[in-house]
Amino acid sequence: MARHLIQGREISTPVRVRDAVACAASYLVRVDAARAVIAYSGLDVAEVLPGRALCTLAFAEHADGDLEPCREFAVSFLTRPPDAGPPPRTRGLRANLAELRRTGAGSFVHWLPADQGFATEAGRVIWGFPREVADIDLRLASPYKRCVVRRDGRLVLDLLVRPGMPLPFAGTVTPPRAYGQLDGVTRRVPWSAALRGVRARFGGALIRLGNHPIAKELSELGLPRRAVLTGTVSHLAMTLGEAKQL
Repeated sequence: MARHLIQGREISTPVRVRDAVACAASYLVRVDAARAVIAYSGLDVAEVLPGRALCTLAFAEHADGDLEPCREFAVSFLTRPPDAGPPPRTRGLRANLAELRRTGAGSFVHWLPADQGFATEAGRVIWGFPREVADIDLRLASPYKRCVVRRDGRLVLDLLVRPGMPLPFAGTVTPPRAYGQLDGVTRRVPWSAALRGVRARFGGALIRLGNHPIAKELSELGLPRRAVLTGTVSHLAMTLGEAKQL
């Protein structure tokens, strides 16, 4: 167990999120553009289809946990493990996914703003996530879930997710390894998740980009385009351990 002092309050790892609502939309984007976006991390994106990488946009409202309640947004990329060696020659989707299952897929968090300062500092100090404070407006009560993100008074994006069919699943999952980078240091964050109230569908997202630099990055990836998969979780619990430097 490690202890961290955040704004005068001691926080110990592992940190637990006991209840949150989360929504996500995943997109197939240009692999060359995705590699350019995360080149600073030292990680390589996974080429799930010839010329295509997977980028996920997610938003969540944390209602109960060891940290203060907050809203957050995330831009992440499916990556290959740092010790996997040279990428394989381009193959089909099934073979590429099998290789990722064998070697261990990762999720590199490129941007992870929150709507309040405590969560922002905790994310930076404890895990080295690229946290910064942003205006995050979530509308989760209606059937369509909406997230509007603004930073420095500029629109980043407006994302609408339409929930799909309920899935007969509830329990703990082993998610991809999480990576973050801050101040030139890339770290791996061990975590686990338990899900209830899962819905998913193909497509199901509408996105409008603004004029913020992050929006420009997303447009260079090829967004807006049709999402390949969207999902919502009405009750999400997570445990995040101590980050380890690569």
